[in-house]
Amino acid sequence: MKNNVKFTSKLRYWFDQTMAAGTGALIGWLGIISLVIIMVFGAIIALTGLTQADGESLTFSEAMWASLMRTLDAGTMGGDTGWVFRFVMLLVTLAGIFVVSTLIGILSSGIENKLDELRKGRSQVLEEEHTIILNWSPSIFDVIAELVIANESRRNPRIVVMADLDKVEMEDEIAAKIDDLKNTKVICRSGDPTDLTDLAIVNPNASRSIVILSPDATDPDSSVIKTILAITQNPHRRTEKYRIAAEIRDVHNAELGAIVGGDETQLVLADDLISRIVVHSSRQPGLSAVYTELLDFDGSEIYTIPAEPLSGRYYGQGCLAFETSTLIGLVTVDGKVELNPAKDRKILAEERLVVIAEDDDAIEVKGLQGTIDTSMFNAARSNVIQPERTLLLGWNRRAPLIATELSRFVAPGSVLTIVADTPDLAGKTAGIRLASDNLTLDIRNANSSSRAEIRALDPLSYDHILVLGYNEDLDPQPADTRTLVTLLHLRQVAEEAGRRSSVVSEMIDVRNRELAEVSKADDFVVSNKLVSLMLAQAAENEFMSRIFGSLLDEEGAELYLRPASNYVQPGATVDFYQLTLAGLMRGETVIGYRQRGVTVDERRLGGVKINPFKSQKVTFSEGDQVVVLASNG
Repeated sequence: MKNNVKFTSKLRYWFDQTMAAGTGALIGWLGIISLVIIMVFGAIIALTGLTQADGESLTFSEAMWASLMRTLDAGTMGGDTGWVFRFVMLLVTLAGIFVVSTLIGILSSGIENKLDELRKGRSQVLEEEHTIILNWSPSIFDVIAELVIANESRRNPRIVVMADLDKVEMEDEIAAKIDDLKNTKVICRSGDPTDLTDLAIVNPNASRSIVILSPDATDPDSSVIKTILAITQNPHRRTEKYRIAAEIRDVHNAELGAIVGGDETQLVLADDLISRIVVHSSRQPGLSAVYTELLDFDGSEIYTIPAEPLSGRYYGQGCLAFETSTLIGLVTVDGKVELNPAKDRKILAEERLVVIAEDDDAIEVKGLQGTIDTSMFNAARSNVIQPERTLLLGWNRRAPLIATELSRFVAPGSVLTIVADTPDLAGKTAGIRLASDNLTLDIRNANSSSRAEIRALDPLSYDHILVLGYNEDLDPQPADTRTLVTLLHLRQVAEEAGRRSSVVSEMIDVRNRELAEVSKADDFVVSNKLVSLMLAQAAENEFMSRIFGSLLDEEGAELYLRPASNYVQPGATVDFYQLTLAGLMRGETVIGYRQRGVTVDERRLGGVKINPFKSQKVTFSEGDQVVVLASNG
């Protein structure tokens, strides 16, 4: 049935629709009104022959011009003469005042709305070769800081951040937390990274790499996986592969993330990564400094380069072919990472070299000149693994992973004592699935930060001590406070006994690391910091996740700190070529050393030096160690 709508109603509806179209439509209507006023009064003046008292009659075009001048500027009629002419021009001026004042109001409102829109961060990003960071978490500041260092050698680098937060708030917090962005510009946008429309704002098709952080949400892994899906399965995606680094908290979600992301995504399993590094660092004091050096961009880091320069040579020859870099492994044609392969393993042209270097521009095949003096080498000694006693104080979701990882490496008869006062400790520990029978669990429900309880445990009788934060039962700051109190009690026990303690502690908030260093423990592992470093590295190196996965896998080559006396005679002065060959003769890849007596260490690495120049001479004393990649303990 057809509605009988009046023409005036239709006209009014059409007018309302045009008025609602925005600032442009309003300005258009004012322009039409102004033109009508000018033409009407121009015609009146031209047809009636109105003139000023001493003037000549005006043509239609001249009359329109006179009306236009008085419409735009009320002061123009101040010089008019003749009362009839003045009256007509007064009407023109009053109409002009209405039009101009309305125009100013519309423009002011339009500009204000545009500024509000810009503050909301909804405008399209037109950058190219930029790094995108999706979601917001405490890790974002470390990720940006590392990318800033990595970008120093690039021209006009850009980092684009998108999160479901206010754009101005994000910019202010980044400016407050990161002192110097160097040559990198950070651009913030507000939006939901799982929404295809919002995702298009940051222009992922032109990006260099994408980092997806785990958000502070009820189910963060679901959000991360959905974001990966939105990028890789977008109907408007680019044809070439993306380089995506995504943070996953629960290892059980890794399989789904790998299916969704395919070979375009490197998954950084936060809890698994931290748990493994905690275990490795606890068993070898000083190893956390090695991991930190390899993960951050300030110093030496890991790169992969084409293998053509060493094609046809053996791996052992390749290790001696670099002066300022350290060869540690290969990436095969099918993408498999082989760290510390056999020294007679032949290098193929289609493979890639895994190299430690200060910068990719510093990697140069130079090689050994002359022969190596082996007279100062010591005979290889076997490494006998003894049963270990480990004390774990505190509890969080990573504790079961730590226990499982520890059971992979310890000798039969080893014991892990867990002391915590978390609710239902017995139920939580009952779910731990150890990887071997070599480790026995000793569960004690007690206050892990009580001085009396710690003394009763006789902590110095343990080979290793781990301190975890109660981040599932407490907020980050109270949890870190308990950790700090525990560390101070451990320090006091060690000082009273006149002994050193080897402690690995976990700080939830990276800002508390400096406070934790008061305890003078050998190692500290800051969870957010290490995850951030790994994400930043994965954004720059497509093989990084596989390389570190191999480093932390008990079936592959692992990092060890071995006594320097196992390789060279104490007091001997050798260069790194000699030390590299000494390692190759034992089936190991030497990547650095640790000198105990170092007092000046600007980077706080505890005397650890990774990737020294091979011509550099070093004198080793008792207690010094060599950092090696080896396939067994």
